[in-house]
Amino acid sequence: MSEQQAGGTQEQYSTGENFAELLQESLGEDGPLEGSVLKGTIISIDNDMAVVDVGLKSAGRVALKEFASPGIQKPDLSPGDEVEVYLERYEDRNGEAVLSRDKARREEAWTLLEKAHTDNERVSGTIFGRVKGGFTVDLSGAVAFLPGSQVDIRPVRDVGHLMGTPQDFHILKMDRSRGNIVVSRRAVLEESRAEARSELIANLEEGQVLEGVVKNITDYGAFIDLGGVDGLLHITDISWRRINHPSEALNVGDTVKVQVIRFNPENQRISLGMKQLEADPWDGIEQKYPIGAKLKGRVTNITDYGAFVELEPGVEALVHVSEMSWTKKNIHPGKIVSTSQELEVMVLDVDPQKRRISLGLKQCAPNPWESFAEQYKVGAELEGEIKNITEFGLFVGMPGDIDGMVHLSDLDWQRSGEEAINDYQKGDMVKVKVLEIDVDKERVSLGIKQLTDDPFEGQASSVKKGEVVTCTVTEVTDRGVEVSVDGLQGFIRKADLARDRSEQRPDRFAVGEKVDARITNIDRSGRKLSLSIKAHEFAEEKEAMAQYGSSDSGASLGDILGAALNRANEERAQGDTEADTEADTEAGDAAEDKEDKEEDDKGKNG
Repeated sequence: MSEQQAGGTQEQYSTGENFAELLQESLGEDGPLEGSVLKGTIISIDNDMAVVDVGLKSAGRVALKEFASPGIQKPDLSPGDEVEVYLERYEDRNGEAVLSRDKARREEAWTLLEKAHTDNERVSGTIFGRVKGGFTVDLSGAVAFLPGSQVDIRPVRDVGHLMGTPQDFHILKMDRSRGNIVVSRRAVLEESRAEARSELIANLEEGQVLEGVVKNITDYGAFIDLGGVDGLLHITDISWRRINHPSEALNVGDTVKVQVIRFNPENQRISLGMKQLEADPWDGIEQKYPIGAKLKGRVTNITDYGAFVELEPGVEALVHVSEMSWTKKNIHPGKIVSTSQELEVMVLDVDPQKRRISLGLKQCAPNPWESFAEQYKVGAELEGEIKNITEFGLFVGMPGDIDGMVHLSDLDWQRSGEEAINDYQKGDMVKVKVLEIDVDKERVSLGIKQLTDDPFEGQASSVKKGEVVTCTVTEVTDRGVEVSVDGLQGFIRKADLARDRSEQRPDRFAVGEKVDARITNIDRSGRKLSLSIKAHEFAEEKEAMAQYGSSDSGASLGDILGAALNRANEERAQGDTEADTEADTEAGDAAEDKEDKEEDDKGKNG
């Protein structure tokens, strides 16, 4: 390289250094201005750029959008306006100063924000954008990050009402070197909430009416935010009417008026009520729903024991399953009525203290038992289908959709009920006679054997009490022996088997053996004869004594007198014995009749 060239280069370097010195001299003794905030004047607006003069050799250009506030696209600027800008460099390759309004605002804001962060003070800002995980906030020029979890105390799905509106924030952390600021609106709300909570608790008392916001809904109620403190609104205190779930009347976020029902200062538990702000529909309930009144209601709930009917909002009454139908017994209420069905019911009972009303459904329909009693009398003959067969008889369908019962004892004159019932099947059509109608107990007693004459009456007419008959042993028991007398059934008690006590043993007799006995009683209701061998023996002995003491026997006078004396004594003794025997027989028959009647009644009553 030639010296001339080298010298020229050296001269150029010297000239550049001289320019720097001259520039430094022109800027004054304060030193370089790069990186500082300067005041300038807008000299012109060129499209989307503002030309700003900051007192340097050349002006700079700043984009108009940097002067705009968050959410505003075009700022209100005109030539002559003074603005503060940040000087990045004295000039660029075009010879213009490099200026920035954003950085100027940021520098101003950072100084104030650092002081607020140090003093733990709140700062004001505006949410103006949404980013991943949260939102952007303008803090008077500095851009901060607001995490989604720090927007509110409760999760907020829509922050539209917060956008563009000045809000207070707490600075959680900041790093000036990286330009990072994290803020929280939730911290501010919690502070305010704590203050409001303390004030609310201090002034809270039972009976007070407050306004709150539904915070959460559960199966058993809703939690109401009263402004810093939560209270429980139980499901039973939401409304006087039945509510199956709180969501039927409330939604999260609803503003509601509530009354403080109970307040425990120790654990700060608050019980709230909404229905207490309304009139109690149970006031004067007896006058509104007198016993015997017929009215309409809607089925709100069905249980195993009945159905609840709403008479008016807040007033529900129970129709017990036993009051639903005249004829359908032991059936689930859901097979008679359905939810939301409108019914006509009758008021049966009202208890204001227990807040209970009993209703009847069947009372609004004709009583089929009364209708049956009016149409059919005792002795009427009907035909019906066997609806059911039980261990104590047959149930037969009767007109009016009611069932009558044929007891086992009313199936057959000759055979036992257990044997006769095998002749019948469910669904068979049978002819019956009405024996008894009890409307109050809702019972109709029927009979099948009563359709024919009782054969016992015809057979019993051929015998009479006191008659001696020959009978055949049909069965031997510990109590005595069963016998048959010309087709009639009879029984000889153990005490009547012989005169001598040692001979009163049933095992002396065998089935098929024939014996003579005296008829002591004819039981037409039990269709049975009571007989006594002992009474027959006493009668025979008496007759023999009478023959022995006769004057035709050829006996001497002493024999006759002695026999007469003995006969008188024996007759007196025999009379006492026969009286005792007859009394024992009648007492035994009465006991047997009572026992048989108890068994029949037990079977008829099921």
